[in-house]
Amino acid sequence: MARKQRTGGTPAITALTAAGVPFTVHDYDHDPRSESYGDEAATALGIDTGRVFKTLLADVDGTLTVAVVPVSGQLDLKALARAVAGRKAAMADPAAAERATGYVVGGISPLGQKRAHPTVVDSTALDHPTVYVSAGRRGLEVELAPTDLVRLTAAVTAPVGRPGQ
Repeated sequence: MARKQRTGGTPAITALTAAGVPFTVHDYDHDPRSESYGDEAATALGIDTGRVFKTLLADVDGTLTVAVVPVSGQLDLKALARAVAGRKAAMADPAAAERATGYVVGGISPLGQKRAHPTVVDSTALDHPTVYVSAGRRGLEVELAPTDLVRLTAAVTAPVGRPGQ
């Protein structure tokens, strides 16, 4: 069931409301046995996995960096490092990602994090009129224009996703 422009709630929804950008909140019943939160969201909402983006954190040369990539693929760590002029990237420890963002794994939103981190949005996001990202908890997605996502996260766009295997 979708709800439009709800105020309050998660820090992501609060940030979107404060920014005054159009968005739609979509919630669904999260299954704790689900192995892929993004695939679960796409299936539950009946949308293509290429429009649902997952938020991942990586350590790039000692700096936590946010990568937003389609759930239909994987993060290319070398491409992420290049996108932020780094040399080496590795996935961040999940506990460190939770502490740094204020969200739990599976519900990490690129929006409304505890503090700003360098952010890279996969360039395929710009191929869609709207994209879906976590709204800050499992079972809650927010739909917004990719240009608003890029602007609000001060992100760069680059081809940092690669097709899933």
